Amino acid sequence: MADNMTILVGTSGQGVLRSADGGDTWRRIAIDQGLHSDAVVRCLAVHPNKPNLIYAGSDKGIYTSTDAGENWALLDNPLNNYTVWALVIDDEDPNLIYAGTGTPTPTVFFRSQDGGSSWQKTSMEAAAECPAVGTPRVTGIAIDPTDRQSIWVGIEVDGLRHSADGGDTWTTINHGAIPNLDIHNVAVSSGPPKTVVVVVNNDVYTSTDNGATWKSIGVRENFDLGYPRGINVLPGSPNVIFLTLGDTTPGSTGCIMRSIDTGQSWQRLPLPVEPNTAMWVVNAQPADPQIVFAGSRYGYLYRSDDGGDSWSKLKREFSEISSVLWVAA
Repeated sequence: MADNMTILVGTSGQGVLRSADGGDTWRRIAIDQGLHSDAVVRCLAVHPNKPNLIYAGSDKGIYTSTDAGENWALLDNPLNNYTVWALVIDDEDPNLIYAGTGTPTPTVFFRSQDGGSSWQKTSMEAAAECPAVGTPRVTGIAIDPTDRQSIWVGIEVDGLRHSADGGDTWTTINHGAIPNLDIHNVAVSSGPPKTVVVVVNNDVYTSTDNGATWKSIGVRENFDLGYPRGINVLPGSPNVIFLTLGDTTPGSTGCIMRSIDTGQSWQRLPLPVEPNTAMWVVNAQPADPQIVFAGSRYGYLYRSDDGGDSWSKLKREFSEISSVLWVAA
């Protein structure tokens, strides 16, 4: 399967694993490459215009790599005292980066306006403690592609937040509109229609009016599996949305669903090997949206080269997968 790409897999306790040959061979990033031993890497993000510049959110703050994940350096900033759970770079203004923290450290939403050189805490508030997880954590950040000042943040287990001014001020979405506070992820598709998609632990909610009203897609009534987790809007095809599910967490099986009509209907995609746990993450990159990677919670990694129509399972298996992305070599 060797090809001209670098694949990075973030894990909970084994740091980052890297393949420079499309998944044929792998190396775990070692301490002499700048990452601390047995790191928990919850999220990975790539600069939209500099594919070699990668950001990793970890249990010690944010690391950066300028050589596509071969070597890393820890940014010295206030996030060093936090576990970073979610990280998003603005595609149109890459100097704008948003990061959310949480378990076991406090839940805070940070913003950088200079590409990560400095960071400021925003005014977003979160509960100090929540059911099931104790200290809550930011599990999803989405920038509205039609209005870059509109930021959506999901918190596990403390509900949904929205900012209409780039993170200066925040609104908590009415809990009656989305009754489940256990937010797993959030995405925004430009559509048409523009759709905000919020993943909770037993359903998915969509809004086509910027959060004024919400509609359940009825995961447990309409899908074979009832525990949704990861979501990704296909770059360049905003009506195509991928969703990962499992039977529970960590679960014993999982699947990938795809919508081609902005969440109105869904199709289960064929996987060549049944997942060993819930499917956890799914990711496609603008460099070639036909290449999609998806990982199960306990280490199965799948790849599609045709936008999700067909999949192969990579031979290498991992520890607990938290994030995955690829960059062109």
